[in-house]
Amino acid sequence: MNNLLDPFTKFLGLLLVAMMVVMVALVFGNVVLRYGFNSGIILSEEVSRSLFIWVTFLGSIIAMHENGHLGSNFIVRRFPPSIRRLSLFAGRLAMLYICWLVFSGALTQTQINLSVAAPITGMSMAWFYASGVVFSAAGALILLGDLYRIATGSMETVDRFVDGTGEDA
Repeated sequence: MNNLLDPFTKFLGLLLVAMMVVMVALVFGNVVLRYGFNSGIILSEEVSRSLFIWVTFLGSIIAMHENGHLGSNFIVRRFPPSIRRLSLFAGRLAMLYICWLVFSGALTQTQINLSVAAPITGMSMAWFYASGVVFSAAGALILLGDLYRIATGSMETVDRFVDGTGEDA
């Protein structure tokens, strides 16, 4: 499963770089035009805001895949290995449930806002909310893979977590 996700997350990383370049160019260009020439890029704020939302959610997919999310395991470290494994499994189940909540809410908002146009670009506001749908679907797939690897004992994070040698939780 990781082998399938690695190219996908590399693609997401490149997409994030492109989005950040566009955001920086729009915002910097708008500042220069506003203060230097008393004009501006009308689309700058709206496009940058939408890209920022997408960067946040797509970056969260990469962080979830790399197990780079924040966590604290100072209590769990004191548990025996079997309880640590159970704790890791329960945490992933809770995250999967949260992905479901995000998915259902974002999907509902996407459907509601299909015909709502953004004020300046005229782009459908559904694109804004679709970022939550993409994140939660990809996150759920990652978490299902993690749950499988935890259950079969083939997840390297489990070994580091259960042994107490890793900071990953």
